[in-house]
Amino acid sequence: MPSLIGTYITNNYLKHVRANGTNGRTLVIKLAGTDITDANLSSVIGYLTTAHGIDGSGDSAFTVAGIATATGAAFVSGTTDTVFILAQGTGDVTVGDLDMGISGLTATIEAVFQDNYV
Repeated sequence: MPSLIGTYITNNYLKHVRANGTNGRTLVIKLAGTDITDANLSSVIGYLTTAHGIDGSGDSAFTVAGIATATGAAFVSGTTDTVFILAQGTGDVTVGDLDMGISGLTATIEAVFQDNYV
């Protein structure tokens, strides 16, 4: 067997790279507020899953792949203060609009998983 030393295989052995096992692009969106309700969460999800814009300009519709709390506990309407949404899509999300103007609610994009290997 020929030597693999100095080849692409050995140069990249155990190297950490961007990876995404869910789809081409996944966002982790954090909603932070006091006592988030079902209605608040439904409003945000409704906005996130609807396209806003014309001819490729504006926010795109995403698919919600998961919802979780910071601790992994169940979401409790009117009690939970932090919710994470796993959203899949290829477009843009304007977090300033994503909070739906709900008093005390802040939306931030915490991570972007994207398969764009070159």
